[in-house]
Amino acid sequence: MTALSGCARAGGAWGGALGEPAGAASPVPSVSSATPNATASSSPTPSSSPKPSSTPTTNPSVPEPSPTPSNTATATPQPPPALRYGDSGPEVLALQQRLAGLGYWLGHADGRFGRLTQQAVFALQKSAGLSRDGIVGPKTRAALTAGTRPQATLSGSGIEIDLDRQILMVVREGAPTVILNTSTGSGEQYTSEGHTSTAYTPTGTFTVFRQVDGQDDGPLGELWRPKYFYRGWAVHGSPSVPPYPASHGCARLSDAAIDMIWAQGLMPIGTRVLVR
Repeated sequence: MTALSGCARAGGAWGGALGEPAGAASPVPSVSSATPNATASSSPTPSSSPKPSSTPTTNPSVPEPSPTPSNTATATPQPPPALRYGDSGPEVLALQQRLAGLGYWLGHADGRFGRLTQQAVFALQKSAGLSRDGIVGPKTRAALTAGTRPQATLSGSGIEIDLDRQILMVVREGAPTVILNTSTGSGEQYTSEGHTSTAYTPTGTFTVFRQVDGQDDGPLGELWRPKYFYRGWAVHGSPSVPPYPASHGCARLSDAAIDMIWAQGLMPIGTRVLVR
């Protein structure tokens, strides 16, 4: 609280006799003693109201309001939750639409994160050089937002199998139009019909020379609708397509993916196959 400064003064003149003539019968009162000095009568009297101060005062009975901290400046936006197998909803639908728009095949976008959506996420993560966990976290979202797609080496049209990234691409005029997760030769040894061999996928340029529209049983297991491109090596459907090399040497795709290839005529007899 600001104190008022300054004080009001009462003014007055001091009167007294100037001397009297000797023998005067009656004294003549001095003007100065009978009448108040003019200066005194014109002096201002104290005001009943104090002079207002130019400095604003504060009411001590009302506390000063405390400043309210702003949440806008300090709030940190939370990243969207990760999406994974088993999730559903509009966020999953948006994910599926974005994947399909980039060429990562997943069947129909239905808002449910199933096996085919997981396969498409594997293919995206492989193309972006990310950890292949099938979960759409911050890094996978960034790759999706950036529109990450692999580049094909094959000129013209055909099928390209990238062994390093473990993806299969349907290539048209030098550009991938369909991108699929695949699993090729594991590099491990196995024994079949008394012979020990190493599981590998041959590299080079080949041509589809035989196909079976159905299940083809062989010494190494069941192949769904295989497309043979070199001896006993084929691109075929399988119920198990992990995001790492795990086959005896063939290029595995999901059963639904090989069905799509057959239905759309993407790999007929005579199709060029580049394995690198």
